[in-house]
Amino acid sequence: MTGAIKLFLCGDVMTGRGIDQILPHPADPTLHEGYLHSARDYVRLAEAAHGPIVRPVGPEYIWGDAVAEWEKAAPDLRIGNLETSVTRSVDWLDKGINYRMSPENAGCLSHARFDGCVLANNHVLDFGRRGLLDTLDGLRSLRITTAGAGRDATEAAAPAVFEVPGKGRVLVFALAAESSGVPRDWAASRARPGVNFVSLSDAAVHTLAGQISRVRRPGDVVVASIHWGANWGYAVPEAQSRFARSLIDQARVSIVYGHSSHHPKGLELHRGRLILYGCGDFINDYEGIGGYDEFRPDLSLMYFPELAPASGELAALTMKPLRIRRLRLERAPDEAAAWLAARLDGLSPGVRLAVDPRDGALRLA
Repeated sequence: MTGAIKLFLCGDVMTGRGIDQILPHPADPTLHEGYLHSARDYVRLAEAAHGPIVRPVGPEYIWGDAVAEWEKAAPDLRIGNLETSVTRSVDWLDKGINYRMSPENAGCLSHARFDGCVLANNHVLDFGRRGLLDTLDGLRSLRITTAGAGRDATEAAAPAVFEVPGKGRVLVFALAAESSGVPRDWAASRARPGVNFVSLSDAAVHTLAGQISRVRRPGDVVVASIHWGANWGYAVPEAQSRFARSLIDQARVSIVYGHSSHHPKGLELHRGRLILYGCGDFINDYEGIGGYDEFRPDLSLMYFPELAPASGELAALTMKPLRIRRLRLERAPDEAAAWLAARLDGLSPGVRLAVDPRDGALRLA
């Protein structure tokens, strides 16, 4: 087996609420939020900011210019954090914000050709355990492999396993931490569906190391997906950095794939392996909502790490900037790419990023 394994990773894929409403088969738009009371209002905010959206749109619409970037990069696998339930369940939880998309609209994920979706996050049970079971069934029907949630604790903890022809296997373990807003009672148990809940402790590292060792084969690439931390802000708590480094040191994880922040955060190379502390939102319906302009939440990143199969070390990293306009991904202007490179460069000690003038991509210098 030869050649680096090239992944596509992204932050939160939030295809519920307003985005669900512009697709052909939207769910009931009723919301139980303090801010807005209809998912259609998020569509109106986006239109007020950047112009009308002719509805309904096709399932390929929301991915926009990302499609050409996927074709150009040709990753071996495409993996994202699906932060919405796929259900028509009405068992909404009183938690302030509830995300769902109708199962009839979930085909948009197939148009993005996601191979896997991690589900250990703080929105997958927004419509109860019935909503989670619907999500699992819906993704299975689309032949999208899941990790991080399940019908019981064993299924929730099990990795997604991918065979990359001629290169080897990729194992994706997905975990959710309380700091991202995941309630402890969302944890899966022997008899209860839920998520793979984790505390950022030495004991948790030891447990995950044991789980990995039982399924790992020589040459496997291991991805640890972790939903952790607050939505806004660039600071990385010591508990997160210590946990991420321990996963590399003790569990021999190839890449730590963190998400929850609504904007990209810093990254780190530890013993030649990549830590992404926060990948930001990939697609959302926040367009037109003010108050967080300093973080540039309209900007999104496509992450393309290339990993050496034998060692799991990072061989190369390309990040392609996009921005969200009219609930659709489009190429980010040069100014935005330069801003992202400078911001992430300053947040990532020991890492130097530069914008490639040929295509506007951010690359490790």
